[in-house]
Amino acid sequence: MAIYGVQSTENYYRVLSTGQRINSAADDAAGLAVSEKLLSQSNGFDKGTQNALDAKNLLSTAEGGLSNISDSLQRMRELALQASNSFYTYSDKKYIQNEIDQLKEGIADSVNNTSFNNKKLLDGSNGNFHFATSPDGSGYDISLGNKVLESLGISDFDVTKNFDIKDIDSALNTVNSIRSDIGAASNRLDYTISENLITSLNLQASRSGIVDADMALYVSDMKKEEVMDYYKMFMQKKNQENSRSITMKLLNSL
Repeated sequence: MAIYGVQSTENYYRVLSTGQRINSAADDAAGLAVSEKLLSQSNGFDKGTQNALDAKNLLSTAEGGLSNISDSLQRMRELALQASNSFYTYSDKKYIQNEIDQLKEGIADSVNNTSFNNKKLLDGSNGNFHFATSPDGSGYDISLGNKVLESLGISDFDVTKNFDIKDIDSALNTVNSIRSDIGAASNRLDYTISENLITSLNLQASRSGIVDADMALYVSDMKKEEVMDYYKMFMQKKNQENSRSITMKLLNSL
């Protein structure tokens, strides 16, 4: 008995060449509809995984810029503590302030140069970033904040005048808070990637159960069909020979 959906030798060879029992809607209309829906879902999770990986790269880039800013702020704090000693003269503090000004410029450079796919990450110009990690385009948003000097409150920090080290501490707390959010978001993306991969694999397995052919069964069934075709041809030939023999006998008896 032929396998469902295969009625000719041509169809057998098509199934065996593709490895799939459903190659067109005519093979199994309902099965095709279900398999295409599963394929769409699986592709959606795969793309969500790729988006999550891209998001991790974006966050890593932002983390690198924030790390540089944090290092600069730490050095500024050290210099501010140094300048807090009363025996330093105004000239001494001026030299210290020169390095602090260089560190400020370094922070500004980190803000301006930290970008991903031509989108600046730390100057606040792009607001929230949406990461489409789900098949339907949903996901979650994260704000990387605005790390320009004014927002950190250190643009006018000057150890040659009245200053407060707490201004540096406040800036550090702001940067560290954003870095903490980035770390949490990156960990969440790891879980999302893992879940997407597992779900996609299960969907592909389900689709495979509907679409893929049992190759051994198809080969066996095809061989049976070939034997039956050969047997039919043989019997047809035999019947023709018997008919001719009977006809000759009748003619000879006349």
